[in-house]
Amino acid sequence: MSEYELNARRLLCPLPVIRTQNKIKELKTGDILTVICTDPGALNDVPAWCRINQHEILHSESSDGEIFIRIKVC
Repeated sequence: MSEYELNARRLLCPLPVIRTQNKIKELKTGDILTVICTDPGALNDVPAWCRINQHEILHSESSDGEIFIRIKVC
């Protein structure tokens, strides 16, 4: 298992989801991806995409205008 970070700051919908999708395609099952973004819609859109594609949301939070979403690749 490896950990990765995706900088999706200042990108608007649907780019945070698209960048997350593209990055996850490069990863292996069990890897952890932390997506950092500023688009408030990503707080709903990225977890919805993960549910559809059967990836696990480990944690999500918003702090100082940034959103952090930790995803386990399944």
